[in-house]
Amino acid sequence: MPSSRILIVEDEESLARMIAEALSRQGYECGLAFDGDAALNAVSELSPDLVILDVMLPRLDGFEVARRIKSGRESRAIPIIMLTARDAEEDVLAGFEAGASDYVRKPFSIAELSARVRSVLNRSGVPAENGKSFEAGGLTIDARREEAYKDGRLLDLSATEYRLLEALAVRAGHIVTRGELLRRVWGMQAGDTRTLDVHVFRLRRKIEDDPDAPKLLHTVHGRGYRLADTSEGTQREGA
Repeated sequence: MPSSRILIVEDEESLARMIAEALSRQGYECGLAFDGDAALNAVSELSPDLVILDVMLPRLDGFEVARRIKSGRESRAIPIIMLTARDAEEDVLAGFEAGASDYVRKPFSIAELSARVRSVLNRSGVPAENGKSFEAGGLTIDARREEAYKDGRLLDLSATEYRLLEALAVRAGHIVTRGELLRRVWGMQAGDTRTLDVHVFRLRRKIEDDPDAPKLLHTVHGRGYRLADTSEGTQREGA
């Protein structure tokens, strides 16, 4: 069965690519656009099954992009999930009036967004992929239940520890900066990284055989952290 195609429209490129990586690991085909004009061109070229659409965009804002998608004869049936940092009731209503099927407030977890994607695709009659879990760093991540397993054993993670692990897992094999983790897990644009370090310390104690000699969760000094992609069988920078 062909993969569902998802267009991600977000002017913050690092966030757009993180969403795309996470959804690609769950079996979806993802395209990217970083402004309103590019979004409309991509809708025409890709004919996506779903659009994830940020509100605050250069050139055309998300509301206008949604209205144009919904006014097109060939695109009007495409469901839209809108992303926004705005939480005023009138903004949410404006999104639905522009044609959005769902509305996700920032900051959000990948698990939450994935669940919304599956729900919207199911409601629209597009078969969602069965990507309810994925493998990363020798661990199994169940995004639907927000649970993680090692060697078939359920890990006793707090909600914050799970979000931290998920943020690292969707980028397994790559460095995730401290700033990106603070934003993704705690919704902070900047702040004291000691909170992050404490949670990494606790997470290591739960996922590593020997937390003092970690093989899964590595510190990349001066940059951030990296969850090893154990499927590659090789060590990378910062191990």
